[in-house]
Amino acid sequence: MDAYDNKSILGKLITALVVVYLLVAVGLGVYWSVEPEMWDVERVVEQDAAAQGKQPQVGFATTSTLIRLTDTLINKPNGGYITNDIAPPGIWLDNMPNWEFGVLVQIRDMSRALRKDIARSQSTSREDLDLARAEPQLHFDNKSFWFPSTEGEYETGINYLRAYQARLLDDDATNAQFYARADNLRNWLADVETRLGSLSQKLSASVGKDQINVDLAGDTAARQSTQSPQDMRLKTPFTQIDDVFYEARGASFALIHLLKAIEIDFKEVLEKKNAMVSLRQIVRELESTQENVASPMILNGSGFGLFANHSLVMANYISRANAAIIDLRRLLEQG
Repeated sequence: MDAYDNKSILGKLITALVVVYLLVAVGLGVYWSVEPEMWDVERVVEQDAAAQGKQPQVGFATTSTLIRLTDTLINKPNGGYITNDIAPPGIWLDNMPNWEFGVLVQIRDMSRALRKDIARSQSTSREDLDLARAEPQLHFDNKSFWFPSTEGEYETGINYLRAYQARLLDDDATNAQFYARADNLRNWLADVETRLGSLSQKLSASVGKDQINVDLAGDTAARQSTQSPQDMRLKTPFTQIDDVFYEARGASFALIHLLKAIEIDFKEVLEKKNAMVSLRQIVRELESTQENVASPMILNGSGFGLFANHSLVMANYISRANAAIIDLRRLLEQG
């Protein structure tokens, strides 16, 4: 066998190995893009409390759900945390990293709400030390592969949350607090409202729309740093349409679980305000965002065109949930 034949065999072998590698990578990419299953919040909360030999106290459900969401984010059974991957197939994926970011934003908002409002009796009271340490950990760079890794920093944040949760259940009544008050719930819902409002706008702009500038509407003395045109054309770039879709899907996934935990911890407040049905309606609207996507890709047909527009369908559910949140906040403001 001459040198030419050896080179030919070697070339075919390398080609075959590359093809096999690409097939395996594509298969892994598809598998890693499968979103985690939702869980029964009430059942999991009871199991978590039983594991510690305690009965759930006020605040345990929300903290337990926040911990489980963060753990799910970084330890998904199909691929783990993907956003900071530096090798194929993770580096090729964009749907799952955007889903992870949507979940992460809600985790960060809740951790901040716990530290800033819910665990404090008033604005001048001392913040909980474990929550003060957990929040910056969960705000660490979500794309850091190592030195330190994103997963390691978020795991440290989980440990601080677990320490706070354990103190909620101990015998020292003043050791840790969770104030299930209407004003605290309103403050967190205000953050949720702005997040969903932004997502709804970006989803709706998938087909492009003309909009009148209303940035300063309602206040004749209002000013802004730079001038904006009166008539604006809003359109989400084509390359970002599926990114926004999966970010909204991830945010909704997290909110469904957090709202179900809120239903447990704020039960008396919601019943007193006759707002329990309103909360459950929000959850129902968000659950519609988790339906299986039958298409292999996110379609961007025109509003009344031949092809579907998945972004507009998602925007509908998000907008309806956001409208219900606005109504719920108004109910909570009433005496």
